[in-house]
Amino acid sequence: MTPRTEPVSRRERPAKPALSRSCIVATAVRIMRSDGLEKVTMRRLAQELDTGPASLYVYVANTAELHAAVLDALLGEVDLTGESGGDGWRDRLLAVLTSYTSVLFEHPQLARSALVARPSGENYLRLVERVLDLLARSGAAEGQVAWGADKLLQHATASAAEHSTQKHDPAHEDEWNATVRALRTADPTTHPAIAAHMPALIGGSPADRMRWSFDVLVNGITHTPVPGVTD
Repeated sequence: MTPRTEPVSRRERPAKPALSRSCIVATAVRIMRSDGLEKVTMRRLAQELDTGPASLYVYVANTAELHAAVLDALLGEVDLTGESGGDGWRDRLLAVLTSYTSVLFEHPQLARSALVARPSGENYLRLVERVLDLLARSGAAEGQVAWGADKLLQHATASAAEHSTQKHDPAHEDEWNATVRALRTADPTTHPAIAAHMPALIGGSPADRMRWSFDVLVNGITHTPVPGVTD
């Protein structure tokens, strides 16, 4: 006779850690870092946390909210001091936005998601608070500062999404070279404006272009009244 196997009491099994939103988000961040944002799904999270997908919806309404929470968690890595930029408000503001884009740049899928995600966590609030505070030091009206902060973050997010995608696209260099060739060989009789603005059209380092774009936005924000808003 085959000896009977001694049953294992459930009391001997280690208890599973209690679910919480912070635990779910931390697990989602870990999955994203190892496998990419596309693998951050409710089903994958449920497997990692040894639970059913339905249990997760108590803490996170849907995948979009989950991705927004992941984005907010990573925003904790942004250097909000701006000290690397210098002492002036303008240089510190640029440093904060550069740090923000750098965080997104490391995660191209998250950068694209950030274009439509609506984070609402504490790290996002700290970022908005800091951008508003620094921009307000320009002396611009409250309406200009409020709308300007939104525009600066929108531009930084779009830039990060574009450049991070290009960095991880094997065909990007070939496509860019083809674009440069097309611009350089454009017939000046049919495309006189292109010919007149070469090579400046494709010149400048990414850092110089970023600084110029930042200055254009800040100068426009601080000198353009907000329609319909009185301060």
